[in-house]
Amino acid sequence: MVRLERLRYRGSFKFAWLLASLGVGTLAVWGQAAQPQLGDRPFPVNVLLIIGDDQGWTDFGFMGHAVIRTPHLDRLASQSLVFTRGYVPSSLCRPSLGTLVTGLYPHQHRLTCNDPPQAGTEAERLALREEQIRYIDRLPTLPRLLAQRGYLSLQTGKWWEGHYSRGGFTHGMTHGDPKRGGRHGDEGLRIGREGLEPIFRFIRECGERPFFIWYAPYLPHEPHNPPPAILEKYRRLTDSPYVAAYWAMCEWFDQTCGQLLDHLEQTGLAQRTLVVFVVDNGWIQNPTGRGFAPKSKRSPYDGGLRTPIMLRLPGVIEPRRDDVTPVSTVDIVPTILRVCGVDVPPELPGSCLLDPEALQRRAAIFGATFTHEAVDVHNPAANLMYRWTIEGWWKLIVPHRANVAEGKPELYNLKEDPHESRNLIDEHPEVYHRLLQRIEGWWSVP
Repeated sequence: MVRLERLRYRGSFKFAWLLASLGVGTLAVWGQAAQPQLGDRPFPVNVLLIIGDDQGWTDFGFMGHAVIRTPHLDRLASQSLVFTRGYVPSSLCRPSLGTLVTGLYPHQHRLTCNDPPQAGTEAERLALREEQIRYIDRLPTLPRLLAQRGYLSLQTGKWWEGHYSRGGFTHGMTHGDPKRGGRHGDEGLRIGREGLEPIFRFIRECGERPFFIWYAPYLPHEPHNPPPAILEKYRRLTDSPYVAAYWAMCEWFDQTCGQLLDHLEQTGLAQRTLVVFVVDNGWIQNPTGRGFAPKSKRSPYDGGLRTPIMLRLPGVIEPRRDDVTPVSTVDIVPTILRVCGVDVPPELPGSCLLDPEALQRRAAIFGATFTHEAVDVHNPAANLMYRWTIEGWWKLIVPHRANVAEGKPELYNLKEDPHESRNLIDEHPEVYHRLLQRIEGWWSVP
């Protein structure tokens, strides 16, 4: 268990949190005056991972949206270390969620596509889906690693990999049986939309044992059917009923997060629970109909890839906002493991988000987007559409011509052009070649 003993902070002085007894080195955290003392006895840190579903990176109050109200997440942001330039490696839910549970890039965990090829008989498609799920059986997932230190774990919400136990969860909602509608969450998708009692019950049943909660509600994901009172408020603020419904869904999701965070406060668990927030992929609402607009979900653009990443652990993680450093969701698993005192598998590519020196040493972050239905469930490259990298404010997108026939590389300066409207590939050939070498060094594809 993590030893958090007598952590007192004075003013703005840097305080070192030494976890030498766990063999995980030193994490530097910054405290503020009047931070709570965490007590004299070591105790395990609980973990709550909140995963939004299909929400744009701009669509929060704390990210500057002028209309959408997210007061509960705004409050969480004020209490958290917030990376506003967070990224998922792939802008589709299954590969993105695969990274959050394994700490690996999609081409490493091989869950690159939502569904198997649609050709063949139903029995053949089910067999291929089972082959996709088998990848998770062989991987050291976050719940399996935390179980080494006695953690109980609960799966709720979106989950593609069959029965929850196949991911290493000790408790869960998803049965994953395709004969009963199992595909991407089944019974788990009721969480949030129909209350939070399964989570509250799990917390009660854990007693004194540490817990990990995967809260991945089907929110603000379609169907966009928010409570009427919330919807009516937003209908008055836009001419598009589709935009109004999406905005209302964002507020509904925020309300469920507030109920969950309030429960931690009411049960006295907030001070010893690491809360991590992220969205699985972005979304730009189509104003004229259902579905998403271009350059958002399933695309290689920030509208599909970018997400705020927040981490809160009172008295240990200083609340501050980082608007400069690009970070990735491959960093979330190693961060949680470090905080919980679990050895980080050496094959994980991410860095600890509480280690600023490691983040500064990293030259770039990477990702790839894939087809929705797999071409080949055994070969990630066969499903590849784009690879991309971000170095500082530069972003390079490289199409894979096998699946993007008319594509050409795109280079953007995200500081000057955050919505990627001006391709600078011809103006900065030296940047293009440098970033292309980085991509090839990360994942070279014929």
